[in-house]
Amino acid sequence: MKLATPRWWYLREGRSMPITRAALTPVSWIWAWATARRIARGRPLDPGVPVICVGNLTVGGAGKTPVVREIVRLLVADGRAAHILTRGHGGRLTGPVRVDPASHTAADVGDEALMMASDAPVWVSRDRAAGARAAAGAGAEVIVMDDGHQNPSVRKTLSLIVVDGETRDDEWPFGDGAVFPAGPMREPLGAGLARADVVVVLLPADLDAPDPDLLALFGDKPILVAHLRPTAVPPPGPQLAFAGIGKPWKMERALLAAGCDLVDFAPLPDHAPITEATLGFLAKRAAALGASLLTSEKDWARLGPQWRARVAAWTVSVVFEDLAAVGRLLSLP
Repeated sequence: MKLATPRWWYLREGRSMPITRAALTPVSWIWAWATARRIARGRPLDPGVPVICVGNLTVGGAGKTPVVREIVRLLVADGRAAHILTRGHGGRLTGPVRVDPASHTAADVGDEALMMASDAPVWVSRDRAAGARAAAGAGAEVIVMDDGHQNPSVRKTLSLIVVDGETRDDEWPFGDGAVFPAGPMREPLGAGLARADVVVVLLPADLDAPDPDLLALFGDKPILVAHLRPTAVPPPGPQLAFAGIGKPWKMERALLAAGCDLVDFAPLPDHAPITEATLGFLAKRAAALGASLLTSEKDWARLGPQWRARVAAWTVSVVFEDLAAVGRLLSLP
């Protein structure tokens, strides 16, 4: 059973849940040690084409996948044969397999892979090196790897880490810096930054600029600022929204900021299957409130055809502030 992301992970000074945090801290030491050991022992494969890795330092909710989609869009617009490589979180297939939206479901390849398959060829592979070989063999001129900053099996030409730039309500993208499971970090901040080429700070549509204290953490590392913007206005009328993403409360904020008549919001675990019982409960709740059902594009990808007809998808895209700088980064050999 998957659990929803603990919101106390992201409190800036870790004042919440001190007993739980203290109990989990020894486990976090083991996690950090194992991650560092695995990275140090890695023997990365060179697939023969450039690999752009879009990763993050936390276990979810940074906005990594929308950044992947925008980078792929820019590469394709420039005439590059870009393929996407992902692990396929939530899917049963180990791969390497090229995603076919006509035959695969989210249960097969994962919700993110199915969603991105409309942008470019997507390869799902638990073994990232095997997936990179398959993509290169199928004609990829450049591989964009969705996640994998902590995966040493593929040689990266460019490593970007995506950071959630929303720092209000005493939240901080790295919490107090504690490593999983005591906090949201996959590895200590300094270790992850050392392997990154660029930091992408992703802001919600209603925030103009990132917190200077946050930017100061990255030292002289190049920084790109981007905004996560809705691609359309919210559906009309009262809405009951639900989301199983890394930080579901961010979608709730975004909907309210966009003027949505949001009468209720249900957070769900990230990548977890949305059962018929859950959907039935949400539909009854919406009917009682005189509301329609609304979810994220990623969650919508996990729905069956009957529920897709009853639930609207809230779609977003990434807009970089300095598009010229992004273009220079993507001009890879």
